[in-house]
Amino acid sequence: MTQIPRATPPSPNAPDPSADAPDPSADARDVDVAVLRDISRRVLWLSAAIVDAANRGRPNRTGIKVGGHQASSASMVDIMVALWFHHLTRLDRVSVKPHASPVLHAINYLLGDLDPKYLTTLRAKGGLQSYPSRTKDPDTVDFSTGSVGIGATAALWAAISHRYLASQFPGTPPAGRFVSLLGDAELDEGAIWEAVADPQVANLGELLWVVDLNRQSLDRIVPDIQIERLQGMFSAAGWQVVVLKWGRDIGELFTRPGGEELRRRLEGMPNEEYQRMLRVDSSEITERIMGETGSAELRALLASLTAEQLTAAVRDLGGHDLGLLVDTFEAVDAHRPTVVFAYTVKGRGLPTEGHPHNHSALLTEAQMGSLAQSCGVGQDDPWRVFEPDTAAAGLCARRGELLRRTPYAPSPPLSVPVTLGHPHRKPASTQSALGRLLADLVRDAPETAARVVTCSPDVASSTNLGGWINKTGVWSVIERFDWFADDAERVLRWSEVHDGQHIQLGIAEVNLVSLAGELGATWSRWGQRLIPIATLYDPFVSRALEPWSYGIYAGGQSILVGTPSGVTLSPEGGAHQSVTTPSIGLEQPSCVAWEPAFAQDLEWCFLHAMNQIGVPGGTSAYFRLSTRPVDPALARVPEDPALRERRRLQAVAGGYRLPAPGPADEQVTLVGVGAIMPEVIAAADALAGLGVGAGVVCLTSPDLVFRSFQQRGARTAGGGSDIIGELFPPLRPAPLVTVLDGHPHTLSYLAGARGDRIRCLGVTEFGQSSDLTDAYALHGIGTDAIVDAALTLLDR
Repeated sequence: MTQIPRATPPSPNAPDPSADAPDPSADARDVDVAVLRDISRRVLWLSAAIVDAANRGRPNRTGIKVGGHQASSASMVDIMVALWFHHLTRLDRVSVKPHASPVLHAINYLLGDLDPKYLTTLRAKGGLQSYPSRTKDPDTVDFSTGSVGIGATAALWAAISHRYLASQFPGTPPAGRFVSLLGDAELDEGAIWEAVADPQVANLGELLWVVDLNRQSLDRIVPDIQIERLQGMFSAAGWQVVVLKWGRDIGELFTRPGGEELRRRLEGMPNEEYQRMLRVDSSEITERIMGETGSAELRALLASLTAEQLTAAVRDLGGHDLGLLVDTFEAVDAHRPTVVFAYTVKGRGLPTEGHPHNHSALLTEAQMGSLAQSCGVGQDDPWRVFEPDTAAAGLCARRGELLRRTPYAPSPPLSVPVTLGHPHRKPASTQSALGRLLADLVRDAPETAARVVTCSPDVASSTNLGGWINKTGVWSVIERFDWFADDAERVLRWSEVHDGQHIQLGIAEVNLVSLAGELGATWSRWGQRLIPIATLYDPFVSRALEPWSYGIYAGGQSILVGTPSGVTLSPEGGAHQSVTTPSIGLEQPSCVAWEPAFAQDLEWCFLHAMNQIGVPGGTSAYFRLSTRPVDPALARVPEDPALRERRRLQAVAGGYRLPAPGPADEQVTLVGVGAIMPEVIAAADALAGLGVGAGVVCLTSPDLVFRSFQQRGARTAGGGSDIIGELFPPLRPAPLVTVLDGHPHTLSYLAGARGDRIRCLGVTEFGQSSDLTDAYALHGIGTDAIVDAALTLLDR
């Protein structure tokens, strides 16, 4: 076999994929396909047995089907055996399609990377997850998958993240290839094509995608894959496209007399007809191929084969030819991304192969017995490994050692400041305050700033990242000449270089949060901490919600900034006025949602959030910011250092009380969030003029206050903040009026803090273009509406 060495990707700052990689031994280079086939049969059995044990091998207390995907796993076995038992190095990272998780666990078991006690625990508490999970599975899993299309692109964003790391921090551990194993149905997902189309991706020679083209979806045989269209889309994006339709055995038949006609007949069949042919008795295959137009030459070719040979030939697809797969993986172009379309049979080697309803079908006990016999395994010892003196056992041992990883040393501890100490005297929006914070960070806390990387979907300047970009530059896989460098009128210096700290993407929010998630996982992948900050317009958080949530689930830690937000963006109209995002942030696991009102609060809370990013046990953050300037004097930040620190601690815990403007006897409590605070404070002043004592609570994070509410009476060890007790003293009950520029139910839980009567004001309808005063009046969140709600509560 001709070896084509891997070339170094074109970027001078990108690591050589072969650097520090273990050099395969000579016998691994000269692949023994027969040994790989032995391993493939064992992996096929183990993957099916893992699912079988979950469904028939342990008690089922609920009667609910455990499930699993034996057929979807079977189509991937040969592809994954060729990778793990020949091609991969310990530097490579692989995203495995969700339904092939039993194959991954079977392989890890043979490599010595999975304790046998887990083989019977698929989908059980503390056991193997239903889909690969890098944070929950007990064996090596490089990428969490399960969200169709999202997990597949994760390897792409990880490749960019490693390129970025290597350009910023000398000594970053090297990386190899980033491989994604996809089901063909995943190519229906828009996330795939948004990622493929990003201009920087065409330069990522370390990317390798392999599509399991088994031509079946969950419910049916797919009538038309349109492989030519898919090839064209990848090619247009700069990818190398390789199609493995047939194996080498049937390829040899195609060269014989009648062979070309055989190829045309098989390739001209509808997918359903081909799949049906796989299900019939071997004696029927000849006539099904001949049809009504087959020639005498074709019949002679078919007659020269035994029924067993013909049965094997029609199943000889490229995705099941181990020798062809090995050669293909070794020969891909390392200067541009590669996609391999590998034709396979869903359920290959199982009694259910090719059946249109085999997606989640489970083999019966009798069928498992038949499979065990065909794979050379005894059902009395289903988890038996290869005998020590066999070639297969030797290859498993060698590959296990070659692929074994040792944890990377973490980057040095980072001391993120709790405050920058700059005064906030002029009215400012929280969005502009973020821009100032990032720009000041470069000067005031350079070690922290060096770990920050920002990204945005073509809205960097309109989300106030201009000052940061001017100081740090724009990062790019390939440096570009700055044709406007000599333009004296240019305010934003857009210089695309290898050492910049802002990554600009196209207008694709899915790409943005997917990249942020992988940038936020570098601490656990390569021991290098980053603090990713992704900015986008808040109305589009919902568009990015699934991949954002996926990235957090997969262990990525990042800060998502949605700005501008709410109907405060009144001139833009209803299409750009976010309503549900405060609730979304509060409900997202492993993430803290923030909506500070004042620039000082934003500084304190943002620095606090940065300190939680890129560390074990850390959490992501979501900031909902505004373009509305707010007078900092309204916050009444104490001048006394001790009282100022107390205010900061309250702000980062979720909120604080402002001094009451009127009577000390608090008759009603006004609770506000974010840019609406001027109206809340004005309403308190108006009520004071009417002789009504109104307390004012400013929440920086309704999320953290809700957590404080939830932990009351909790029996779990360890407690969090009791900020809700400080904000709403149990012995001083009062009716509540809550108001925010978002859906009012976000704060409705506060009624349970003391059992107070409550009126929740907010936005429940689409907006329209207007000025700010009209927008607040339209939705009933202005000063007059707050005063009216308070008086109405007191009249009851």
